[in-house]
Amino acid sequence: MDAKELILNYTPIALQNVAISIFNTRQYRTRHGGEYAKKRLYYKKYSMASREAIERESQRKLHNFLVHAQKNSTWYSCIAAEDLSEFPILEKSDILENLDVISTIKESEGVARLTGGTTGASMKVIYTHGDVQDRHAVLDYFRSTYGYELGKKVAWFTGKKFVREKDLLNGNVCRDDLINKIRFFSTFHINKKRFDSYWSELQKFEPEFVVGFPSSIYDLCHMALERGVSLQGIKVFFPTAETVLPHHRAVIERVLGCQIIDQYASSEGAPFILQCPHGSLHMHTLTGIFEVVDENMQPASEGELLVTAFATYGTPLIRYRIGDRVKLASSDYACPCGSSFPVAEAIYGRSSDFILSPENGRVRNLSVCTKGVLGIISFQVVQYDTSSIEINMIAGAEFSQAQKKRFLNNISQRVGSSLVINLKMVENIPREKSGKYRIVKNMIPQEVVDKCGYL
Repeated sequence: MDAKELILNYTPIALQNVAISIFNTRQYRTRHGGEYAKKRLYYKKYSMASREAIERESQRKLHNFLVHAQKNSTWYSCIAAEDLSEFPILEKSDILENLDVISTIKESEGVARLTGGTTGASMKVIYTHGDVQDRHAVLDYFRSTYGYELGKKVAWFTGKKFVREKDLLNGNVCRDDLINKIRFFSTFHINKKRFDSYWSELQKFEPEFVVGFPSSIYDLCHMALERGVSLQGIKVFFPTAETVLPHHRAVIERVLGCQIIDQYASSEGAPFILQCPHGSLHMHTLTGIFEVVDENMQPASEGELLVTAFATYGTPLIRYRIGDRVKLASSDYACPCGSSFPVAEAIYGRSSDFILSPENGRVRNLSVCTKGVLGIISFQVVQYDTSSIEINMIAGAEFSQAQKKRFLNNISQRVGSSLVINLKMVENIPREKSGKYRIVKNMIPQEVVDKCGYL
């Protein structure tokens, strides 16, 4: 058991808060040191640059990044290519099995980061200190355009486990960074039984900003809506790690009375997609290259995402198959905000989150099945074989037999009539080990998926 576990398991909450405050402050000094200030000015400078200037700078950064990888990574040293399209696609399994030959530095020389492992094993990457400073510079500049700066009060809903069972008995569901004014809330214990504890701590803290998983904030806000309570004073909610769904947005905005400003990135270092005040999702091509491909790995306007991330000098991600899907806006779309960065019309989340239908192939975006249906709080679709699906649902008082019929009809239209649909009402839908929530969980073995002739 390391020092961190000892503190979290055996020390009083007050001492834990002191330890968290000291640890975070040291982390922020590392993140905001070195090239951070210079990089933040750089991203500000290019925020409203012309499309031509952004393209030139993006290509310059791409060239430097590829040369660095070929010179310093054993994995890429044998690739005699100048054009990005000539590089092989990098799979998650490649990183899991070959981190030591892909990385350009040792773990002791950089900063190790673990992914959440939502779709399988957790994966480690190694950042250089410059990578860390670069990523925080672009993210902090983005958030600053909505009023956020370090030191303003933030309620952070995190997937880290720090609340003990004995703490829950006393209504303790959070920890505080006293120096940087951040209150961390556990996402693993949000339910009706503990609503009062969460809501009370949130009210007492009076945050200006909220950061965290949208499904967790939604669950809390839906309970608040049922009780007829709301919060005042929150300016912006910055979602992380999950796709923001329409029903999330409607309930959260109503209860918290704030803007929801979305962003896309990843723990392993994907380039950023950032939402502007007009709602457009801008693909920040100075943080990396986005390739959208179809199932044959050919360029497409909608499909799977391959990323080449410029702030991954420690573990170069080149044409990395990150597992998410994107739909591009028209190439001639001009956002009213004035930004020249290209726009993604939609981010659909993990490419593995689909239902396999004998009639319709891979069916995604099942959240649209709630349209026009009253009383659904949340649901999750799980598929174990190609003959049926299981739907676990948390429903409210408005979910009548008529609403049930409408929902099942919507589902059937999407997945086809040949799949048996088993709907089960539940009190709780478990989250992943990372604390994230998945609407669709495809549990069919990959070898079975690959053999299906109806894809």
